Amino acid sequence: MSRFQWFYGWCRSNNQTICLWSILTIHGLLLGWISVINAPVFDEIAHLPAGLSHWQFGNFDFYRVNPPLMRMVAAIPLLFSNPKTDWTSVSDGPYARPEFVVGENFLRANGFDSFWLFTICRWAQIPVAIFGGWICFQWARELFGVSSGFVALLLWSFCPNVLAWGSTITPDLGAAAFGAAAAYSFWRWLKNPNTFTMLVGGFALGLAELAKSTWIILFILWPLTWIAWRFCIRSTTDGKPSGLQLSGICLLGLYVLNLGYGFEGSLQRLGDFNFISHILGGPAAHASPGNRFRGTWLEAAPVPVPANYLRGVDIQKFDFERGKWSYLRGEQKRGGWWYYYLYAFAVKTPLGTLFLISMAAFLAIGCRGYKVAIRHEMVLLIPAMTVLVLVSSQTGFNRYLRYVLPSFPFLLIFASRTGRVFETGRRPLKALCALCLIAAIMESISIYPHSMSFFNITAGTPLGGPRHLLDANIDWGQDLLELKRFVDRHPDVSPIQLAYFGYADPKLAGFPFEPVSQIEDRHGRSVLKPGWYAISVNHLVGYRHYEHDKPIYTHFQRFVPEHMAGYSIYIYQITSREISEDGINGDN
Repeated sequence: MSRFQWFYGWCRSNNQTICLWSILTIHGLLLGWISVINAPVFDEIAHLPAGLSHWQFGNFDFYRVNPPLMRMVAAIPLLFSNPKTDWTSVSDGPYARPEFVVGENFLRANGFDSFWLFTICRWAQIPVAIFGGWICFQWARELFGVSSGFVALLLWSFCPNVLAWGSTITPDLGAAAFGAAAAYSFWRWLKNPNTFTMLVGGFALGLAELAKSTWIILFILWPLTWIAWRFCIRSTTDGKPSGLQLSGICLLGLYVLNLGYGFEGSLQRLGDFNFISHILGGPAAHASPGNRFRGTWLEAAPVPVPANYLRGVDIQKFDFERGKWSYLRGEQKRGGWWYYYLYAFAVKTPLGTLFLISMAAFLAIGCRGYKVAIRHEMVLLIPAMTVLVLVSSQTGFNRYLRYVLPSFPFLLIFASRTGRVFETGRRPLKALCALCLIAAIMESISIYPHSMSFFNITAGTPLGGPRHLLDANIDWGQDLLELKRFVDRHPDVSPIQLAYFGYADPKLAGFPFEPVSQIEDRHGRSVLKPGWYAISVNHLVGYRHYEHDKPIYTHFQRFVPEHMAGYSIYIYQITSREISEDGINGDN
């Protein structure tokens, strides 16, 4: 090789590295800013102090419904910042969720400082999101080429759903990143089975299990995938991965899972548990905990996962069996729809990304130059499809697209197949792919930093979003600080009347407000007074988050908002004339 060729290769390789880490750095900065401006939202209020309790007390009782990895990562800054804590008044009954009481105590004890504590703890998760982007790049590059690697990386780095949940203390982004890492490591072991790839695969599997219990399905998927892989290569000269090494991957994954819990309750007898779900506790478990395995041969079987991991699966199943109110396209009902997550994905994913996924499917089916061996497609797509089917089958309630976030990296890598057109395709295909990629990025950036409220253009953007989905898909209480900034800029609106959808006490934000009056006149009509009102969009639509919720703020739909705090809090200036014209007053 000549010196010129060596120098050219070195420059090309280093340019790729510079581009890779530049994009990942931008991704981290985008996440960092959202972490600053968003107020603590529903579940993360409980996740953060629960993560701190794991470090301080070495037990995993709080928020056992999810594995502890991501909240422990988030809580690391608290180990050095000495926050105020209050662990009193906590109930640990079989049906209790004590972590939410702990979360309220944490907010109350730290006051306005809580917002800064949540910010720095969100920052602690950013390396996990960057790692997820790196995995997307690596896997796409090895499957389809360098250009595809950058397409996958850009789709991940600017995906509004990745930005929203990568800056929120929940397990979903970690489940996506570590789930993709586990599948990528498993794929590399299948291609090149040796001790090193086996160890990496087992360790990655354990991290995925510690991120979210959804990935318990991998203990079934991996053996089935291994069988299919061996069948696919039966007539080739490729090395065949052994069942012994597969067993090593699964056992190491279980070991890492138990290690993450400090082996708390590991190998406990199945008959010693008290369950609250029907599937594990029996038909009366919703009223009184039970165990359908007592008195059977399984009673003495040691459970190979930590006790709180199994209890968390039980609580999740209990929630779905009991059911909750769900909302889709203006309809509310108790229970859900099998197609909810497919619909949510269609309206909350940038159009450019949807076109690239469709284009990738067309190229995979109809163009020889864009195909890869079926065994590689299988490892990539089966986890994504299984997550979608598994989550969609739980129709006890439907609320959050984030439940299927673990499938996103696989779909984005699949879409990155289109990146091959930049290396081998004709000019029209290159232009189409580039246009879709730019459109996906620009559509996301157009509503940044309010990525949690993202809806694509066909859904009417975030302004039309409430017609389709509610709750964490648009309003999880994240814009409380945005409302504070509005009030601070407009002192004439104080005190604003507020109906806030959020778990945090809005008093902590430190701006003057009053609760919206809910007085009715003798005709049953709401009494309004002239002034400024701030109404969370979930309340505005009449969403039933809790069983006792009533649609008591829907009459504000008759007015036109003057401003918005983000896209989740509508701000109204209601005058005496508007009240008189609309007939909402208490003088009749």
